[in-house]
Amino acid sequence: MAEHNVEVLADRYLRHLNLERGLAKNSLAAYNRDLGEYLAFLKRQGITDLAQVTDLTIEAFVEHVAATKKASSVARTLAGVRGWHKYLLLEGVLVKDNAHKVHPPKAAKRLPKAISVDQVLALLSASGPEPDSETGDSAVDPVRVRDRAILELLYATGARVSEIVNLDIDDLVDPTLIRLFGKGSKERIVPVGSYAQRALENYLVRTRPHLVAKGRGTPAVFLNQRGGRLSRQSIWQVISDAAEAAELSVEISPHTLRHSFATHLLEGGADVRVVQELLGHSSVATTQIYTLVTVDSLRESYALAHPRARS
Repeated sequence: MAEHNVEVLADRYLRHLNLERGLAKNSLAAYNRDLGEYLAFLKRQGITDLAQVTDLTIEAFVEHVAATKKASSVARTLAGVRGWHKYLLLEGVLVKDNAHKVHPPKAAKRLPKAISVDQVLALLSASGPEPDSETGDSAVDPVRVRDRAILELLYATGARVSEIVNLDIDDLVDPTLIRLFGKGSKERIVPVGSYAQRALENYLVRTRPHLVAKGRGTPAVFLNQRGGRLSRQSIWQVISDAAEAAELSVEISPHTLRHSFATHLLEGGADVRVVQELLGHSSVATTQIYTLVTVDSLRESYALAHPRARS
């Protein structure tokens, strides 16, 4: 049927997106490219009428796109194709939508990036003074005392940056335990190591009273220089500045210390279910991705050290 001519129907859909849905120019350009790629594929298949398209046709198109694009791009392209087919079904042009049941390929699981223990120590040292430093009070930048406590706590507990931002004084259960609220406000109690305990106490005694006096009073543990709750962006900047000062050659993200916490625990022999609880993962399957990291490091060490591992 002439009304199923693919070029005509594609133009009609793009006009709909432009005039009725008011899509931005860049979004329209992306839809145009994606539909153009789909039309070219259909033409190579000898398909000139959308009534000929089956779910197998669209699955073959997805495989074709996936051969040259990353998963996120494939998903975007398929979303455009599915939107077009749905529009034509609603318009009565098609009697069946064969695209809705086709799903994009799952994105490959990216392994968390952890840094070595030595790199963590360099990062911590660059963030601020040692809690037991004999340096006189007048020589110590109070902000760097705070920054050292933040990074020590991130690495000691595996907390998310958002969890440290939302930490209140009442969440300091005792010097060895803190209460964290994760995704969905799920509460967990995690232990705090001795180094982080000293860094936190140093901040609470030497720095926080001066910062809180500048504000209107807040229960937040970590404060900015105006006495308000420290933001996520500020903590990210603290991490970035420490990484630059430590001259680390690896990329450091806000999650780096959390990833390193989990990886180093597993490498030290911790049970994966214990690490799951410490990280606040609802499923152990989420935590098990870290075991792949440690297996890779074991394999690398074996290949380098065993006399019969190399050909």
